[in-house]
Amino acid sequence: MTREMKAEFDTVASWTADVALDLGPEYHLAAGCRGSGSPGALRWLLQRLEVTATDSMLDAGAGVGGPAAFAAAEVGVRPVLSEPEPGACLAARRLFDLPVVQAGSRLPFASGPFDVVWSLGVLCTVSDQAGLVAELRRVLRPGGRLGLLVFVATTTLTEQPAGNDFPTYERLTGLLSDAGLQITSSGSAGEFAAAPPLWVDHAAAVEAELQRRHGDDPDWQIAERQSGIIGRLLAAGDLAGTLVVAR
Repeated sequence: MTREMKAEFDTVASWTADVALDLGPEYHLAAGCRGSGSPGALRWLLQRLEVTATDSMLDAGAGVGGPAAFAAAEVGVRPVLSEPEPGACLAARRLFDLPVVQAGSRLPFASGPFDVVWSLGVLCTVSDQAGLVAELRRVLRPGGRLGLLVFVATTTLTEQPAGNDFPTYERLTGLLSDAGLQITSSGSAGEFAAAPPLWVDHAAAVEAELQRRHGDDPDWQIAERQSGIIGRLLAAGDLAGTLVVAR
């Protein structure tokens, strides 16, 4: 993993947990979902994946656990989390007390234990994308459902954050097909309504406190540059946040 990605997904993850815990429980979900999808996008995935409280669910590449905690609050499911970065693993336990294992693309599970797997904003951060999709398929039971949030390239990119490889939509569909998965629903993350004002306020408060505490730290500046590049690409339409459900 590059230094840039280590700063973003490990160091800043730990700082985010510190800030959210200091601000209070009402800030935890907005803090934990930074960069992982809006409430509208997460609800769309939960509905299309038909997640229920009795499902066994894996969040692969869970970060600090915000989307998994959102799923738990919405439908009563209790997801298992996997996450390669130790700082993010600890943050997920501290913020949401969810079960988490430290693991990258090779998942430490037997074949077929999960009814539902989702992986949000992860595919573009790994070099062996076919290997990751195959692993996600392997841990699904027969008939299980997979949900992805993928940042797909809509054109030839002139810049991208260090360590990222954004697939085209055609490449994404090919990866899923090669793994024996069939897309049943897809949508654009940009089509959903903005997050509720209180959610936006909480996220802004977390961001401001992170900036106040760590704005002079090189790791914070690196992570901000990374997210800034993605923001520019999304604003220009060169990247598109794409939601996919497959079986």
